[in-house]
Amino acid sequence: MLYTQATIITVNDNRDIIDDGALLIQNDKITAVGKTKALTTQYPNEPVTELEGRIIIPGLINTHMHTAQTLLRGTADDLELVSWLCERIWPLQGNFTTEDGYAAARLSVTEMLKSGTTTFLESMFADRYGFDGLCRAVEESGIRGCLGKIVMDVGTYASDPKWAMHPGLVEDRETSLVGAVSMHEKWDGKADGRIKVWFGARTPGGVSEGLYKEMTAISREKNIPVTMHCAEAPADRTFFASHNHTPISYCESVNLLGLSTVLVHMVHLDDSDIAKLAETGTHVVHCPSSNTKLASGICKVPELLAAGVNVTLGTDGAPCNNTCDMLQEQRLAGILHKVSTMDPTSVPAQTVMELATINGAKALGLADSIGSLEVGKKADFVVLDMRAPHLQPWHNPVSAVVYTATGRDVELVLVDGKEVVRDGKLMTMDEEAVWKEAARRSKEVVARAGLTKQVGARWPVR
Repeated sequence: MLYTQATIITVNDNRDIIDDGALLIQNDKITAVGKTKALTTQYPNEPVTELEGRIIIPGLINTHMHTAQTLLRGTADDLELVSWLCERIWPLQGNFTTEDGYAAARLSVTEMLKSGTTTFLESMFADRYGFDGLCRAVEESGIRGCLGKIVMDVGTYASDPKWAMHPGLVEDRETSLVGAVSMHEKWDGKADGRIKVWFGARTPGGVSEGLYKEMTAISREKNIPVTMHCAEAPADRTFFASHNHTPISYCESVNLLGLSTVLVHMVHLDDSDIAKLAETGTHVVHCPSSNTKLASGICKVPELLAAGVNVTLGTDGAPCNNTCDMLQEQRLAGILHKVSTMDPTSVPAQTVMELATINGAKALGLADSIGSLEVGKKADFVVLDMRAPHLQPWHNPVSAVVYTATGRDVELVLVDGKEVVRDGKLMTMDEEAVWKEAARRSKEVVARAGLTKQVGARWPVR
């Protein structure tokens, strides 16, 4: 199939933008990229999809996502992190069933695909949610998923015993670490290679040092990557100090640093932490919406990038963002650091596009196959329909995508050369059935947790 007459943002090594461009897709690969006239002349018998007035970008890569939490959208608004976790999210998640987990995963991947995310990294899917269901949702939907199975053995947050997890979420070594290895053996490489199984370690304070070291040893032995929250809130910084460490010196002490580790949030860092991240090639995920909504702080993205750290972009979960839309996340990433540094040139649109595409691919170890539109790479791309008043006029296509477009402007999405979204509609699952089941199950979870009144409207409803 030839996709023609579009503006193509390739994010290749030269960062080429092709006006009146075309992509030739054969099976699951991109086999030609160039001008429309040249490709239609060279391949006269190929069927054509004309995309005049559209912009094509590489599939967006969301490197931090809690798929279970999409079922809890809007249940914990306007709370700081510890209250958000201990009083709302953990009690709600502790009342999940495996059926709820499957419904949440289906809702998450539906929203992500429809808003242009073609690959995501699940942070730490708990055993009680049903990891098999998450994998089935990825398999059925057509999305590409790196799926972190939770690893933990301590049921508190940071160093305060008052910040305890709901009993329904607490796992031990056998359930979490051994279970993750079992899921890796069962699911890694399935769905035509679209599923990768990761370790999703809990934040330091939620994992004993012995279990961290066992996990990182297995990670190296079996080539299982690791993702973990780190240095998100001031309470995390207090925990590290209580162990006579900075965030990254602690991570180094339990062998967490390296090319196969993706650390999330990374707000409260020292200069020495940034230098060590760069030295070890450890990847960082920036989650601006979550960090601002929970008042956790602002990640030092300009400093991290200047030091040579690979920084990527993630939405985090729906209760601390309210959307899984990576296009909206790009916009905040592009404007937040301008005010935090008082420098409007800080983190420009081009850098944001890299965070959301090729940098994410590097973090996932997939840069040879996704993250840019180049011959030989997987046919993962997104078409944005720019023929609308709220998107016109535009002059710089990268700026238009980063600062103006949202997920509602996504017209077409391909993963592995298959059209999974067409005309803005999901082609692989029944959208209406997905959201209706999720809405019903969300109310049931809230009721089981005894939080119906707490999550409702604060103004009188008549």
